[in-house]
Amino acid sequence: MRNLWGLTLSLLIAGKLAMPAVAQQPAEPAPAAPAAAGTPAATPAKPKKPKTPKPTGAAGAAATTTPKPASAAAVGGAHTTLLGQYGDWGAYTASPGGKKICFIIAKPASEQTVPPNRPRNPIYTFISTRPADKVTNEVSIVIGYPFKPGSEASAQIGSNTYALYTQLDGAWIKNAADEAQMVDALRSGDTAVITGGSAKGTQTTDTYSLKGVAQALDRVAQECK
Repeated sequence: MRNLWGLTLSLLIAGKLAMPAVAQQPAEPAPAAPAAAGTPAATPAKPKKPKTPKPTGAAGAAATTTPKPASAAAVGGAHTTLLGQYGDWGAYTASPGGKKICFIIAKPASEQTVPPNRPRNPIYTFISTRPADKVTNEVSIVIGYPFKPGSEASAQIGSNTYALYTQLDGAWIKNAADEAQMVDALRSGDTAVITGGSAKGTQTTDTYSLKGVAQALDRVAQECK
């Protein structure tokens, strides 16, 4: 099932990845550097596959043959290694279940909610590569709240806007055929603005600095060829 990786990796992120300081956010205690986990986090209920239009041609073949990602328990118990910090983006590798993965990850530089000051869980955007699953540069977003069921989110990068489908607290590009173009836009852009709406009616706008994305992607491409 494609794109459950965002929900899975969120368990690995919490409390296990060293993240750079984020501008315009209250100071928080620095998290510990990545290390072998003790007790893996509990596996969440497996969400149903979203009903999205099936792409045709080569994109359709890729979408229907992508294997399922590693289980949350396996990833939660994996040792993560920081490959390097590039601007706001950290590059990491891990081998859950013996299958090597690489990913880059960042927090937003600024967050806004309407109504203001609504509480949220940690927010991340990351791009993962899983050679064993034949997945390269899959963009996933953890938004920090349950999206309104059936709603879409959006990512604006420069003059380009990409529709995102949502499931629980995750979002992924709606048209898989556009993902490579989205990654190219992230490489060359200055900011990415993610907008969405919660099940309780809160509207959010998260702005990410794209400084270091290109270098971080190049580093994980070397690690996970």
